Amino acid sequence: MTATLGIDVAKSKFDAALLRNGKYKSKSFENKPSGFESLVAWLVQLEVVTLHACMEATGSYGDALARFLFDNGHMVSVVNPARIKAFGESELQRTKNDKMDAKLIARFCATMKPTAWAPDPLEVEQLRMLGRRRDALVSMRTQEGNRFGVADPTVNASVQKVISFLDDEIEQISKLIKEHINNHPDLKKKRELLKTIPGVGDVTIEAILSEINAFEGFDTVEKVVAYMGLSPKEKTSGTSVKGKSSLCKIGSARLRKILYMPALSAIQCNPLVKALYSRLIAKSKNGMIIACACMKKLVHIIYGVIKNGKPFDPAYNVKIA
Repeated sequence: MTATLGIDVAKSKFDAALLRNGKYKSKSFENKPSGFESLVAWLVQLEVVTLHACMEATGSYGDALARFLFDNGHMVSVVNPARIKAFGESELQRTKNDKMDAKLIARFCATMKPTAWAPDPLEVEQLRMLGRRRDALVSMRTQEGNRFGVADPTVNASVQKVISFLDDEIEQISKLIKEHINNHPDLKKKRELLKTIPGVGDVTIEAILSEINAFEGFDTVEKVVAYMGLSPKEKTSGTSVKGKSSLCKIGSARLRKILYMPALSAIQCNPLVKALYSRLIAKSKNGMIIACACMKKLVHIIYGVIKNGKPFDPAYNVKIA
């Protein structure tokens, strides 16, 4: 019988709850390689033969553990936290702590049987880490830029010094990203294809290649749109509830953020996106609806170029989501 292991991951530790025959065994481990080895030893001690481990998608905190379990031959699922939360609410769960969360994830795994996860190729994971590091540096650069000229003159020199350092680091990591892609033929080939799309720049290309592995594992563009959180969320019920439609935002926040400015740029320079923009303007749609539609259109174009393996062709009729 396959046991299920619910894992609640934090920065420095993770809580594991083994569910087998309706009973739990719980333990905490350090979130580092020695803690991973201790987890395996604990599972051996409990005579676990087959295992389905499940954890929430929590950014980078659980990546190393998920890969470790996968490399050790275990089935692993990495699930959107919204699904776990909804499952807990369906159980009317009131108590929340790390140990209880791990048990909840184990029950979710046993009941819902989420699909198996597999790690991206190492070069894609490394590119993702480089891209996210650049994002962090840009965020720090923005914070320091906002302080400059506003802070007391006695500290402006210090602020300027930090800004200069961050500018150098951003430039350096951007070079590393370019070199990394150049050193891997498949990534380089896909980058060259994406560069043919008007409005799509280097930062967008890096995110498409790393955050979503150039659509590997996605057989339809609609699934990509849903993964990115660009699907509309309607809020109506009967005759009394008529809320405004909005983005569901259950998906990759980084991809949504990175696609926003390229979509606005594509309105000016990409004939397919520009045509869509004109049609929506003629229908008097509001700004956010237009921006969302243009982002989705751009995703369709990017998806089509990658899947067809051909450069962007403005004459090609791309289906609108």
